[in-house]
Amino acid sequence: MKKAVLKTLALSVVLASGAQAADLNPAVVFDMGGKFDKSFNQSVYDGMERFKGESGVNYREFEVTNASQREQAIRRFAQRGANPIISVGFAQAAAVDVVAGENPDVNITLIDMVVDKPNVQSVVFKEEQGSFLVGLLAAMKSETGTVSFVGGMDIPLIRKFACGYAQGAKYANPNATVISNMTGTTPSAWNDPAKGTELAVSQFDRGSDVVFAAAGGTGVGVYQAAADSGKYAIGVDSNQNYMHPGTMLTSMVKRVDVAAYNSLKAMQDGTWQGGFQSLGLAEGGVDWALDEHNAALITDEMKAAVEAAKQAIISGELTVHDYMSDNSCPALD
Repeated sequence: MKKAVLKTLALSVVLASGAQAADLNPAVVFDMGGKFDKSFNQSVYDGMERFKGESGVNYREFEVTNASQREQAIRRFAQRGANPIISVGFAQAAAVDVVAGENPDVNITLIDMVVDKPNVQSVVFKEEQGSFLVGLLAAMKSETGTVSFVGGMDIPLIRKFACGYAQGAKYANPNATVISNMTGTTPSAWNDPAKGTELAVSQFDRGSDVVFAAAGGTGVGVYQAAADSGKYAIGVDSNQNYMHPGTMLTSMVKRVDVAAYNSLKAMQDGTWQGGFQSLGLAEGGVDWALDEHNAALITDEMKAAVEAAKQAIISGELTVHDYMSDNSCPALD
């Protein structure tokens, strides 16, 4: 009798695991710039690939090239049984809101914006904290006292990066000058390397010798301009230090790869939950990158200063102003 009960329990576990595995049918909708933008989208791609490599579970994907495709792609995946769906970028929020309402049994993880639906997991980041750290490093490395920022599409989220960067620069050097420019006001601003080059060169002409780009594929042009001009550049989202060793001072790492991976892993484990997550330094959601490609550029003094600031932010001793809290940035005024 006891053996029969144990066999029944074992069979139940197998059947439950099989049902759970059947429910795991991942899909991802990449946003403008494509999955190989060497930045935001590609970091999500890396997270998807990590999960695929570990689990053997494949996923479907779609790369958005115009705004009308967002809702269509998410809805199509939902109708075809995808679960969960990873929606990449703030611009997908409206589409997620609609499709999540139509498909309450489909779980959607939205990266970089919040949608208040029980079947939506909204993951946002404290970009101002990571940007503060790289701004501090930029000001310490600068010989001219002028550093700069190139943003992609002019939206509050990107101004959040710029504001954190300016605060970090002025924390390290109260007399620092911070130049800030945005690439444009449409989604094409994420994939315009030529414009990125133009803006960076203009900033160098005005005295900047370190530039931080938060501009998706446009950043490729910024980094090339820095390499060609003998200046320093700072990458974003992914660790981009490898792109121009000797030029890339560091990268502000935003772990959207972890957000994607965690969503799939939670779905696999049966622990996926809707709701809101905000990931900063304390949660490992943002950071600065140090590796073999930039180690020679970061002095012991710089490393000690940035790590001290990091711990102060984590402990609450140092507060970084969030531009999106009131759409202001005293450090850039």
